[in-house]
Amino acid sequence: MALKRGLSSAGVQRNRAFGSRFPVAILIFFSLLVPLIFFVGRGLHISDQNDILSSPGEKNVDWREKLALQHVKSLFSKEVIDVIAANTNDMGPLSLDYFRKNNLSASWKVIGEKTSITDKINFTAVDARQETPQVKVDVSSGDHAQLVDPAKLARRQLREKRREKRANELVQRDDESIVKLENAAIERSKSVDSSVLGKYSIWRKENENENSDSTVRLIRDQIIMARVYLSIAKMKNKLDLFQQLQTRLKESQRSVGDVTADADLSQSAPEKIKAMGQVLSKAREQLYDCNLVTGKLRAMLQTADEQVRSLKKQSTFLSQLAAKTIPNGIHCLSMRLTIDYYLLSPEKRKFPRSENLENPNLYHYALFSDNVLAASVVVNSTVTNAKDPSKHVFHLVTDKLNFGAMNMWFLLNPPGKATIHVENVDEFKWLNSSYCPVLRQLESAAMKNYYFKADHPTTLSSGASNLKYRNPKYLSMLNHLRFYLPQVYPKLDKILFLDDDIVVQKDLTGLWAVDLRGKVNGAVETCGESFHRFDKYLNFSNPHIARNFDPNACGWAYGMNMFDLKEWKKKDITGIYHKWQNMNEDRTLWKLGTLPPGLITFYGLTHPLQKSWHVLGLGYNPSLDRSELDNAAVVHYNGNMKPWLELAMTKYRGYWTKYIKYDHPYIRSCKLSE
Repeated sequence: MALKRGLSSAGVQRNRAFGSRFPVAILIFFSLLVPLIFFVGRGLHISDQNDILSSPGEKNVDWREKLALQHVKSLFSKEVIDVIAANTNDMGPLSLDYFRKNNLSASWKVIGEKTSITDKINFTAVDARQETPQVKVDVSSGDHAQLVDPAKLARRQLREKRREKRANELVQRDDESIVKLENAAIERSKSVDSSVLGKYSIWRKENENENSDSTVRLIRDQIIMARVYLSIAKMKNKLDLFQQLQTRLKESQRSVGDVTADADLSQSAPEKIKAMGQVLSKAREQLYDCNLVTGKLRAMLQTADEQVRSLKKQSTFLSQLAAKTIPNGIHCLSMRLTIDYYLLSPEKRKFPRSENLENPNLYHYALFSDNVLAASVVVNSTVTNAKDPSKHVFHLVTDKLNFGAMNMWFLLNPPGKATIHVENVDEFKWLNSSYCPVLRQLESAAMKNYYFKADHPTTLSSGASNLKYRNPKYLSMLNHLRFYLPQVYPKLDKILFLDDDIVVQKDLTGLWAVDLRGKVNGAVETCGESFHRFDKYLNFSNPHIARNFDPNACGWAYGMNMFDLKEWKKKDITGIYHKWQNMNEDRTLWKLGTLPPGLITFYGLTHPLQKSWHVLGLGYNPSLDRSELDNAAVVHYNGNMKPWLELAMTKYRGYWTKYIKYDHPYIRSCKLSE
C-alpha cells in the first residue's frame, strides 16, 4: 500500500526555492521516513508529541534517530502520531484500517492499488514541476486497506447514508404514493420538447414524421405561405412573381379542396407540391422580410380566429334550429296516416285487449310524444326485447294534430301480443289553467311576449341560448304531463315513464322488482360530472333555492323513470310541483324545461338505479364507451342530435334505425331511408 502526503505551504515554498536541489529533498525524506518505519517494525512506543520518543528495548537512542524523530514532530500531526503509537504497542504490524476510521488530515491521500509486497519500501520521486511533492509507500497489511482523503470519505459516507435512506423510503411507499410519483414523472416528461429542431421546412415533406394526412397538411401550409408572399409581392410591385404565386395557389386549392386524408388526394398532387415549392423558394429569396412575414401571418391568424368564432356561433344556432324542426319525411308520414285514419269507420279505430289498460298486475309504460316514427321505435324495441310481450301495456298520449296518425300507425302495425292505447292530451278536461300553473303561465301576457313578440331577439346575433328556450316542446303540455301521472292513470300502482328519443335493448320487467325503499322515483343518476349537479339547473342566488337544496346534490335523468304512484299520492308530489311552479312564474328559480322542476319536486325522493339500465348522451356526446352502449338496457338520444334528424351522429344511428321497417309502404312513399 502506497501512502502519499503533501507538504505544507511552507514546505512547498522551500521546495520551490531549492529548485535544482531536488535530490537533496529526496535524501531528507529518506532520512526522516526510514527511522520511523524502522521504529514501527521494532515496536517503538510514541507516547506524546511533547515527550521524548524512546524504544522499550534500548535505553540509548542513536543521535541520528533522535534527529529524525525530532523532525517527525514537525512533519506529522498529533492525531497521526497517536494512531502510530496505538497500533505499534506490541500489536504487530501497523494496521491501516485504523486510519480509515479516524479523521486524518486532508493532506493524506491514497494512490495506487492494493499490493501484497512485504518488507519492501519504494520511494517515488515527485516531479519538481508539481506544487506538492508526494511520497509513495507500499505497506504490507493483512487487510490491504487504503487511505483516502478524509473529506472525500465523509462526503462518500454521507451520500451512501442518503441513498440508503431514500431506498428505505421507496420500499416503504404505498401504491398510492407510487402512482403519484409515476404521474408526476409523466407530467415532467410532457414538458420536455423532444422535437427535432432545424429540419422543418414549410414546403418540404418530412419523411421522418409521416402520417395519414401529412401531404394534405403540407399543401395547406404551402397555401398559407403563398398567400403571405402574394400580398408582399403585390405590395412590392413584383408582378411576375405575383402572377406565378397566384397560379400555383389556385392549383393547390383545387387539388386539396375539402380533402382531409392523403388517400383522397389526386395523383397530380405531388407535382403540384413540387411546383409550389419552387415558386415559394423563389419568393423567399426575393421577398422574405421577417417583420413583413410575421405581420402577415399574425393578421391571417386573427382573421381565422374570428371566422372560427363566427362559425361556432352559427353552428350552435343552426343545431338549435334543427332540433326543433320536423323532417319532411316524418311530417309526410304523419299527414298520410292522419288522412287514412279519419277515413276509417269508428268500429275499426279500436285497439284490442282494452281490459288490460287498468290491470295493476301487468307492466305499464307511459309514453308522451308527437312524433309517430319515434314512438314506433320505442314500442317496437320494447316489445322485441320483452320476454313475454303479452304482459306489457303501452299508454301513449299525443296532441290533437298527431292523434289520428298515432292511432293509424299502431292499427296498421300492432305491437304483437302487447296492449296499446292512444289518447289525446287536449281531451283531458281536468288539465286546465285553473288547476295547472304552467298552463296559466303559458297563457299569460308575459309569456306570450317572451315567445311571440315580433321584435324579440331570436336571431343569430342574440345567441343560441335565447333560441334554445323557444323550443316548442317547452310550450307543449305533453312535456309537463309527466307531473300528473296519478291523475292520468288513477288505477295503476307503478308505471315506467319513457321518453320518445330512447331505444330499448333488453327486457325491462326487472325494473318492477326493484325496491325503491319508500322513494317515489327510480332513476339513473348523472352526477359523474360537475355540470350534472343541482347548481347547473337551479338559480342558487335565489334565497328560496339556496335554503332548500344542496348545490352539489346529484342530478338524475328523465327518459326512463320508474314511478311508484302509491307513494306519489301519499307524498302529494303533484302539489309539491305546483308550489314550486307558482314560485317560478317570473322564471327566476330556473329557466324553462321539465328537468329543473323535476329535480326540485323529487328532491330526496329519488332512488338511484344501476347505470346499466339507462345510458345517456347519444344526442351530444361522440365519445361514449361502445361496450356500455351495447350492454345498456336503454340508450337515450338526449341532446340536439336526435336520430331522426340529419344532424344525428352516424356512429349511434344504427341503434335506432334497426327498429324501423323501411320497407313499409308509408315509409317508402315518404322517402324515409337509413
